Formats: sequence, structure tokens, C-alpha cells
Amino acid sequence: MHDTFKSKWNNIKGEAKIHWSKLTDDDLLRIEGEKDKLIAKLQERYNCTKEEAHQQFDQFVDRYNTKDEERK
Repeated sequence: MHDTFKSKWNNIKGEAKIHWSKLTDDDLLRIEGEKDKLIAKLQERYNCTKEEAHQQFDQFVDRYNTKDEERK
């Protein structure tokens, strides 16, 4: 999934900004579709544990994949 996430980052970025409103445009540019960078930034901006950030990431990706399948 990591490679898919990175390859779709430009499409996902807008939805990520809506979903995680505390992420800045600069944050999103620096994340560059890297899961680890996003997890770290979620921990920083939302003051959560690494496990919580991973859970948020997984839920977001699942929701995005569901929306993507519905569009097809």
C-alpha cells in the first residue's frame, strides 16, 4: 500500500488536508507521500502516539480506497 499511497499522493493530498485540518500546506509538501513522514507529522500536530497516528492513517487510507472504488 505504501507505494500506492505515494504514487497517489497528489490526488490524496487535498482530502488529507480536509481530514487533518491541522496539517499545513507546507506540511503536506514536505510529507511527499511518505507514510512515515505523515505519521510523524500527525503525532506532532495532534499530540498523539505513533500507534494512534498509524490507526488514523489506516482509517484514512481505507476510507480513500472505498471512495476510489465507488468512483470506478
